[in-house]
Amino acid sequence: MIRLRALIVVLCVTSALTSAQQRKAQPPSSVRLYVFDCGKLDIPDITPYQLTRAQIATNMMSVPCFLVAHPKGTLMWDVGVVPDRLIAAGRAGTLRAYGSSTRKLEAQLNEVGYAPSEITYLSLSHFHWDHVGNANLFAQATWLVRKAERDVMFADPPSPRTEPENFSALKGSRTTLITTADYDVFGDGKVVIKSAPGHSPGHQVLFVNLANTGSVVLSGDLYHYPEERALKKVPTTEFDREQSAASRASVEAFLKRAHAQLWIQHDFNGNSKLKKSPSYYD
Repeated sequence: MIRLRALIVVLCVTSALTSAQQRKAQPPSSVRLYVFDCGKLDIPDITPYQLTRAQIATNMMSVPCFLVAHPKGTLMWDVGVVPDRLIAAGRAGTLRAYGSSTRKLEAQLNEVGYAPSEITYLSLSHFHWDHVGNANLFAQATWLVRKAERDVMFADPPSPRTEPENFSALKGSRTTLITTADYDVFGDGKVVIKSAPGHSPGHQVLFVNLANTGSVVLSGDLYHYPEERALKKVPTTEFDREQSAASRASVEAFLKRAHAQLWIQHDFNGNSKLKKSPSYYD
């Protein structure tokens, strides 16, 4: 009987280990883009966006996170509004009253076979609080950042537009300072970080060339609402409004040249139509 119980324990452990190994993602043969649900923002006042409620479909903003899986490694792009530590099972975690999330980013990564400690690169569109919630999970990745952005993130006193506690671990991370307008992450033109300053000093967008979906540009906060883009409204709260307008013109021209789609990350209705992990775009 004792031997039988011991055998059962061994079989259970072996099964668990095998299952864990099966869940571990393997490098894909071509680029994949995963979209994670990282919460939403219930914006109480839209006047800084120079829009009225009658002009927009909804005041809500989505907060997606993205994982790019490339044959040569992985890139995490933007990491949510609410840190996983503030999200309890079955309950929404909140931050700054109007930011909320019900799903942990780490759990969503695990579901598609990745652990935060295994991610190759981390890059943030910018330092604002609703994009950096889980940055500390990726302290073991190589952080791809522009000097102007890193400087403001670790300024003393800190900017009121962010939550330094949520990215403090990045201060000691392996860091690559991006010094060019375009930074080719994997060296083959498939995943390119593009400078688009104005919303913040080192704001950037992400170009991803997918074999079947086509080319996509992830907007960061180049725009917040699709109506901003349609009506050419530049928010009053930009770090540099003229720079934002110039960055928008540059990205729009690039979209035409590259025949790329623009995914406005905060577009609540647009984001709701994107397929979420464990599905992916390729």
